[in-house]
Amino acid sequence: MKVLVTGGAGFIGSHLSEKLLELGYDVSIIDNLWTGSLSNISHIKKHKRFKYVIDTILNEEVMEPLIREADQIYHLAAAVGVKTIMEHPVDTLETNVKGTEVVLRLANKYKKKVFITSSSEVYGKHVEHTLSEKDNRVMGDVKKRRWAYACSKTIDEFMALAYFEEKKLPVVIGRLFNTVGPRQTGQYGMVVPRFVKSALLGKPITVYGDGMQTRSFLHVHDAVDAIIKLMHEPLAEGDIFNIGNGQEITIKELAHKVKKMTGSLSEIEFIPYEKVYGPGFEDMQRRCPNIEKLKKLIDFEPTYDIDMIIQSVIDYFKQ
Repeated sequence: MKVLVTGGAGFIGSHLSEKLLELGYDVSIIDNLWTGSLSNISHIKKHKRFKYVIDTILNEEVMEPLIREADQIYHLAAAVGVKTIMEHPVDTLETNVKGTEVVLRLANKYKKKVFITSSSEVYGKHVEHTLSEKDNRVMGDVKKRRWAYACSKTIDEFMALAYFEEKKLPVVIGRLFNTVGPRQTGQYGMVVPRFVKSALLGKPITVYGDGMQTRSFLHVHDAVDAIIKLMHEPLAEGDIFNIGNGQEITIKELAHKVKKMTGSLSEIEFIPYEKVYGPGFEDMQRRCPNIEKLKKLIDFEPTYDIDMIIQSVIDYFKQ
């Protein structure tokens, strides 16, 4: 089977491409290297069943033959990270909305199955309980740039479901929750690699806000396994699934855990969001998924706990 992975040189995309090659697929990727890197695919670049294209998904002349030749499309290309969203709001919206529209329209032309990578961000400020796929979304003020990404991913979901219902295009939507692992960079605001790198270098571990906000982290290998299984499950078509880990931790606890596991002498510092992202930023206090729907359909169970996740990032940076 031939597959196309958009954003295939990114953190998750590179792991997905690697796993698909292991399973015997012919894999093509496209990436504009905005947040991806050729170093992420250096170990598979010369694989006989692997092809990479450096270009944007907005370039339809490039995208059309890639989609025509593929049997399945895994659409991961998107603006990534809070820092990117805050500094490049126009590019974020264009890439996430226009890019997805290009993928869906061309996939529909050739009737190719598509996995749409969405995000836990679509839930917004919902804090009452673990988040289920049918929960209402709670968005902030449109003048707070933080929510532009959430809204762009919501539009992606609406578009994908519209193509499924009206055009009968087979689509599967996965909402990823804080995926972490080797190759992820803290450059765009991702907290675990940022904490680990600072700890290993003996620099201050900087916690944004008071650190009482909670997150749940999923190892990239678990995320990739879930994505592939969903694409092979006919009952997943036209539906949305949380892909995450129900184990919840405060960011303050995470900082102390990283410090202990690295044996670091780094100080843990707390700094206001505004100092990092400027005005117009708003964070959610809790983000934890209900993954019962995923468990029921594909028998999903995370294999990495938070300590194993952190250790995998520590080992990666030490290399």
